[in-house]
Amino acid sequence: MAETIGTLTITVHHHGQAHPIELPAEATLQDLTATLASTFLIPLENQKLLIAPKPGMQKAPFPPTPLSELLPLSSPKLKVTLLGTPSKEINDLNAHGAETRRRDEKRAAAHADARARARTAGRTVGRGGGIHTISSSSNNYTFHRLEPLPHLPNPSRSLAFLARLRDDPGIRAAMANHRFSVPLLTEMDPAEHTTSESRTLGLNRNKGEVIELRLRTDAYDGYRDYRTIRKTLCHELAHCVFSEHDRDFWDLTSQIEKEVERADWKHGGQKAGGDAEFYNPEDWEAEREGEHIADEKGWVGSSQVLGGESSRISSGAGGEGSMREVLARAAEERARRARDEKQDPSS
Repeated sequence: MAETIGTLTITVHHHGQAHPIELPAEATLQDLTATLASTFLIPLENQKLLIAPKPGMQKAPFPPTPLSELLPLSSPKLKVTLLGTPSKEINDLNAHGAETRRRDEKRAAAHADARARARTAGRTVGRGGGIHTISSSSNNYTFHRLEPLPHLPNPSRSLAFLARLRDDPGIRAAMANHRFSVPLLTEMDPAEHTTSESRTLGLNRNKGEVIELRLRTDAYDGYRDYRTIRKTLCHELAHCVFSEHDRDFWDLTSQIEKEVERADWKHGGQKAGGDAEFYNPEDWEAEREGEHIADEKGWVGSSQVLGGESSRISSGAGGEGSMREVLARAAEERARRARDEKQDPSS
């Protein structure tokens, strides 16, 4: 603290930093706190002044006591500390609390609606039935029908892949936890869901009536990584509750993924390799080579996905022209690989 003719400078400590405050020599405690309010944007009612060694803690309402009488100005041990929270931080905390309550209420309402539908629906859905994603029987927490695409090569391999997903310990545990009962799990034709701008990995129709997954490579010469497809399935299962890609949807997706990992007894609840996994929704939106993945939201509409061309639904993936281009690229890729194998018999 320094005192000159007509002025008084007091060092006030706030958040670990020292701030010199200049006041008239005849200033009072009220003058000091009013200056602190305008300097640090801390309302008077939120301020507390800790004055050491004496007089100690001062709280609002502050008396109009002259600082020359209140503070031991000559003491080298004098220290004035301001305690209080700025109005902006308080408003931010209140807004955050309100947003958290809103999300909790929305999530609780969604789960309550699901429980109500489970109590009133109580019906089994057949091939042409309606929506049924929440079951009242633990035996129904699964995919009731698996169907590959018969017009693609080796449909038996796709059926085995779908069965592996259905019987995955992690998937079974997560579906039981959330009471998901899905009538049909099928594969997706890559050609019908690929454009120069996007590649669709999965679709959820009518909140779990049908789930489609992209099992095959674009060239139809193999199958994509199992754990990547399983992660896509977690994403699509979350669409059984939330259609939009909002914060509630991503929270549920993260929860399902963690449940699947914990219940995966084949890997002891850990990723192969033991690396820690941190959930980030944007990771799902792009593959290693930077290609964009499309899943606009939970799809509402026809559930016909098998049979002739008229019954398969394309999700706006670019139309007949782009489909021909994809098939042509796939044929070229197969031909190139065949040539490479002939040139290198050891491969």
